[in-house]
Amino acid sequence: MTQALKEMQANSQKKIIAFAGWVIKWRWLVLIATLGIAMGFGSGGRFLGFNGDYHVFFSEDNPQLLAYEALQNKYTKDDNVFIVVAAKDGKIFTQENLTAIEKLTADAWQTPYSTRVDAITNFQHTKAVADDLYVDDLVRNANERSDAELKEAFEIAINQPLLKDRLVDSKGSLTAVNITVKIPGERVEEGPEILASTRELVANFEAENPGLKTYSSGMVNLSGAFFEASMNDMGTLIPLMFLIIVITIVLTTRTGSGTLATLFVIIMSIMTAMGFAGWIGIQLTPPSAAAMTMIMTLAVADSIHLLITMVQSMKKGFSKKEAIVESVRVNFMPVFITSLTTVIGFLSMNFSDSPPFHDLGNMTAVGMTAAFLFSITTLPALMAILPVKFKQTSEGNEAQNPFFRKLADFVVSNDKKVLWGTVAASLFISTLMIKNELNEEFIKYFDSDITFRTDTDFISENLTGIYTVEFSIGSGEEGGINNPAYLDKLEEFDDWLNTQDEVVHVNSFSEIAKRINKSMHGDSLEYYRVPDNREQAAQFLLLYEMSLPFGLDLNNQVNVDKSETRFIITTKNVSSNQLIDFTERSQDWLKSNTPEAMHAVASSTSLMFSHLTRRQLNSMMTGSIGALILISFILMFALRSFRHGLLSLIPNLVPIAVGFGLWGITAGIINTGISVVFGMTLGIIVDDTVHFLSKYLRAKREHGMSSENAVRYAFDTVGKALVVTTVVLIAGFLVMAQSSFGMNEGMAKVTMLIISVALILDFLMLPAILLNVGDKSATKESENQITENGESLVTA
Repeated sequence: MTQALKEMQANSQKKIIAFAGWVIKWRWLVLIATLGIAMGFGSGGRFLGFNGDYHVFFSEDNPQLLAYEALQNKYTKDDNVFIVVAAKDGKIFTQENLTAIEKLTADAWQTPYSTRVDAITNFQHTKAVADDLYVDDLVRNANERSDAELKEAFEIAINQPLLKDRLVDSKGSLTAVNITVKIPGERVEEGPEILASTRELVANFEAENPGLKTYSSGMVNLSGAFFEASMNDMGTLIPLMFLIIVITIVLTTRTGSGTLATLFVIIMSIMTAMGFAGWIGIQLTPPSAAAMTMIMTLAVADSIHLLITMVQSMKKGFSKKEAIVESVRVNFMPVFITSLTTVIGFLSMNFSDSPPFHDLGNMTAVGMTAAFLFSITTLPALMAILPVKFKQTSEGNEAQNPFFRKLADFVVSNDKKVLWGTVAASLFISTLMIKNELNEEFIKYFDSDITFRTDTDFISENLTGIYTVEFSIGSGEEGGINNPAYLDKLEEFDDWLNTQDEVVHVNSFSEIAKRINKSMHGDSLEYYRVPDNREQAAQFLLLYEMSLPFGLDLNNQVNVDKSETRFIITTKNVSSNQLIDFTERSQDWLKSNTPEAMHAVASSTSLMFSHLTRRQLNSMMTGSIGALILISFILMFALRSFRHGLLSLIPNLVPIAVGFGLWGITAGIINTGISVVFGMTLGIIVDDTVHFLSKYLRAKREHGMSSENAVRYAFDTVGKALVVTTVVLIAGFLVMAQSSFGMNEGMAKVTMLIISVALILDFLMLPAILLNVGDKSATKESENQITENGESLVTA
């Protein structure tokens, strides 16, 4: 070690020791000041709100979102509540049940912000009456209808393409009422208001009709499910995490004072982060709400390193004050570096294409910054105030734990075998990453204990799909939708779509044109086809539109100048890759089989989610690479060694590759939540590497140890702390893996894998690398070099 380096290190140590002494001296002032800071930030929590609107997952410049908003602006915005009614006796088309459906349909108009209600009872059925077109509800006053009339309505419904497999099943045992709402978007309470109203609606409906069972889905319900999942997590996962932390600290440090002090640090860190979010106007979402659990999990690591070193020092005969100072001296820089790299990892989430992950990253970064500050101020101050007693042991310079001494001896004795063995195993497992598939199914964001998931699954299995693909297909001229050539191409597209495996239902304007043409020709089946004459088709359409009641017009399907129509395809609950593939095939069909004016780009909420993972992964790669470069420079500077800083990247990057390889053979699905794991875990797993390397280099630089003994020293002094912090991290993410929200669940599971692999490689691959590639020379300094406080550095 050069003289300049020695002097810089000595000055740094003096400052840290002086700082620790100052904290102890002014412990009450430090405690009151830090509590005041936490409470000041925490007061911002009163401004926190929850935004469950599914639109929050998409950035303002998301092309799929822009395309879908453009389509809705042409027609109508149609967020919806989809209520399915199942007859327990399997017969919807009875007087009693249809009367109930009529009432449900009428009551549904009272839903806040509703613009349209569609049901089988108010379906605008057309028929010929003499030479006139008659348009009326398919079922009106059901309690007055005869069995023959109800049977006729049943036959019409199950054979009507606009109803079958959308609002009624082929057996007539299920039907649906679709409530279309136009949410102003002025208040976050608008969605919950709609949801509360419809839940009251169906609760009253079921109470009045015990023979009918309801199931609810739709876009408004999707937003409500986000809120429900988050509330479930906050009510169960956070208390469970607190319990795990308490048990872990008590078992590992055997000190109630340390447990209490750690809980103070955690609570103050959470208060600071959540208050910060409130002050700057962040709204909680399912991903960002997980910040509390993450902060709890990660904040423990700093405190545990400080507590374990303090306990070890007191067992060696240090007084409490000396032990606190020694703990801060030994851990200040490693804890600072690990906190900094963790913060950088989470800040890389700002490159995410999904705004809620910006909030998750920023909130966690603030929480981790607070955790570092409170762990080096509040924790020592509290430990100086609270009673702490440990008996001195005869450990001296012996191993702190026989297990770590044996592990160190094994690695030192078999360094080359360990190195090549871990490299070979890592390379093999990493190649399994190719088995992972990008996939996003928003239905599977939720566990089966969320009502939206169970109801939607029932609807998908028994009536219709929840995923849609929409086109706005142009004719190239004003009024062109009445052109028979245009209508023929719509029908051809309809026919082709019905041959595709993914399709459940197709809603095409050509069906309306065919139905009107048939009715205008005496309901003759011969005329159930596209009109031959454009002028006649326009007249028929005008007559039909004039016959439609308020709220059931064609504004949701035909644009203002009648140059384009909305084409809606309902699909099965397919994977995002399948939906994207189907969409591309559909677009290619239009390009190959229709005039240029009819070429269209698909859009829908389902497609927005399907493309989200791909966009997220691409955007996060930039952020992760930037974080990696920055963390690399930090490690080189902190370790004051280009060689060791570069070598440290290996055990930091390999666990991520291995973790995703293991994920490829266990689950194999990467969604939006999992796509942020690379940058996030990079900052987390650096912690173990930094602590091990810092102790290794301390042994070489301060104690003049050989590489072999430096490895043993690192195992002795930091092995237990690394195991404990890893166990806490795994426990924390295991708790998060129980989340009702699928994005958080997947993110937590992959993170658990990576953290586990990181510990194994830091205990095997890292020391083997240091023994084979690192600087093998020992710094020839006295083994009995004395620190300023009179303690041997060998026992530090």
